[in-house]
This record gives sequence, C-alpha cells and structure tokens, in this order.
Amino acid sequence: TRLIAKGQEPVQKNKTKPLVTKGVAARKVGVPAKAEAIKKDYVKAKAGTISGICPEEDVKTIEKIPLKERKVRKSGKTLTSILTARSKAACGLSNKPRSQIVDIDAADIDNHLAGVEYVEDIYKFYKLTEDENRPCDYMDSQPEINDRVRAILVDWLIEAHKRFELRPESLYLTVNIMDRFLSEEPVPRRELQLLCISSMLIASKYEEIWAPEVNDFLTITDNAYVRDQILLMEKVILGKLEWYLTVPTPYVFLVRYIKAAVPSDQEMENMTFFLAELGLMNYTTVISYCPSKIAASAGYAARSTLNRSPRWTDTLKHHTGYTEDQLRECAKQLVSFHFGAAENKLKAVYRKFSSPDRCAVALLPPARDVHIGSS
Repeated sequence: TRLIAKGQEPVQKNKTKPLVTKGVAARKVGVPAKAEAIKKDYVKAKAGTISGICPEEDVKTIEKIPLKERKVRKSGKTLTSILTARSKAACGLSNKPRSQIVDIDAADIDNHLAGVEYVEDIYKFYKLTEDENRPCDYMDSQPEINDRVRAILVDWLIEAHKRFELRPESLYLTVNIMDRFLSEEPVPRRELQLLCISSMLIASKYEEIWAPEVNDFLTITDNAYVRDQILLMEKVILGKLEWYLTVPTPYVFLVRYIKAAVPSDQEMENMTFFLAELGLMNYTTVISYCPSKIAASAGYAARSTLNRSPRWTDTLKHHTGYTEDQLRECAKQLVSFHFGAAENKLKAVYRKFSSPDRCAVALLPPARDVHIGSS
C-alpha cells in the first residue's frame, strides 16, 4: 500500500557512462570467452564519473565461512490488530487525538490515495516490524569487507542512483538489500560491485516506473561483468532474502517525520535527507539504530542545525514516538558526519547536497551544540 501519492515524470534515458571511483578498478569476474575481447585497460577517472569497486590486488581464494542458521521468519503481525486512535475516531469509537497535536494530514483529508484514516496504523505497524528486516552485524563473517569498503560501495551507489535519476526510495531499498544479503552470505571483494548493481536493479524494479535496464548497469561498470552474471546474482539475492522486499527503510519514516516537522520547508527537508544519507554510509549507524530512530534523529539534528525552535515538538514526539533524550546519541553521530563531510574523500553525499537545487544545505555550518553533546 502506497502511503504517499505523488506523481513521477518518466525518467529520461541518458547515455550512461562508466562510473569511476578514485583508487579502484573494475575487474571482470568469470567472464565467458565471448566477452574476453572487452578491453582490460580501463579508462582513467574523468570528471563527473566514478570507477568500479574491486580490490587493487589479487584476492586469494578463501573458504566460505559457515553462517549461523537463518531464523525462520515468524508469522508477521497483522495490521488490523493495531488500530490507533485516528482509526477509532474515524469510526466514532473514540475521541479525536489531543488538540495540542497538529493534524498533519488535514490537507490530505479529501485525497483518498493518502489513506488518512489508516496512515497512523500503518506507521505503527512499520515500527513494530522494522527490526525484523534490519541487517545484522556481518563484518565478522565477511573477511574481505570492512567499514571503509562498505562506505565506498554506498558512495558509489549514491553516484549511480543520481546518474539514473531514480527515486529516493530506490536508494534506501538498494542499501537495505545489499546489507541484508551480506548478513547472510560471504561475498568476495571482486564481486561486490556485482552485488551493488544487482541490488539496485531489484530495488529499481520494485520502486520505479521506468527502471534502468541490465545493459545500463553494464555500461556504468564499463562492462566489468556480463548480462548473465547480473541476472544470476539477482536470482541469488532474491532467493536468499526469500523475495521479501516490502521493508520499512529510513526513507519510509523520513517522509512522515518531515511532514510532522510543521512548519517545514525545502531547506528543512533537504537538511534532513542530507544527514540521513550521511548515516546511510556509516556501517555502525545502520547496524546500531533502527530505521525509525535514524530518521527521527536526522530530523532532530536538522532542526538543531537550522536553529528551529523548539528543537522537538509535541507533534514530532507523537508521530515519531521518540523524546529528545532518546535521539541525542544518534543525532550526535549524524552531526559529526556533517562536520567531516567536506574533508571526507567519499564526497557523493556532500556534492549532492551542495548543489543549489538542494538548497546547498551541506555548506551550512553543523549543529555545534549537538556535536558537543549539549541540549
């Protein structure tokens, strides 16, 4: 069920170029004989491009580490069992929500696609189930990956996402798919970029109206892989995740919490997304905090950065379920990433939100009081 009805213009097909990242080169993995003719010397990084992600040195074959037996998904909670005050009020079963809480859905009351009568129930359901779809701490089972390598992967995905002009939902779902797969299966470093493009292919098919084609993903990797490899990896990922893609990512909560930050504006919205995407790149943040807390903390840190008063309102507390004290630790992490964004070698997020069409929020000074831990 879509909570937010918003139109989308068909994405114009652009001639994609290989994406290049400094210091890494794409490697072909298991390429059939017919693809051997593809040039082995890859073009140097050009302005506005990123490179493939593969080891700079040959990777020795390693034995796959046996993973813990995967827990069988428990029978999910049902949405109809958690009706909130809004639904009961709509049915005349209880009083309306308290007057001090701003009704952020009042403008959508006549929009049947917005599902105003059920939106609070749906978000309560998301919060009840978000932990079931989070990646676990997988670094110990991934001998060829560390926090830095993962950050490079996400940085590359953000560039690819921008190149394809995809919806924000696709980026968050792509990272969720990648992390969940890495939680289940060891992946050699030479196949990490294959995992990235296959995850984005799946997310695009799920979220987009006009999804990129397999050949588009081959192009941005400078034909480091072949079509059959992407299709096989897509099948392996979906099998490992049991085809379960309807998951609450931070984006699901971000759109709701931004709406609750009344009055909101473009600067506030972009600052919130900027901080959330900085958190998306950090492995510790993604593993340590649930999606709803990352989203709420990004909103709190954004209000602090833009000096909005009060920092946390009753309306935000009502819709997020978090108090200021519960968010400060995660918000402090996000603000620390803002402090280091300009100097970080991985600049995809920083460049993205330094542009005028994003209100250049990355160039604004970070929230120093949150960074030093004061209230």
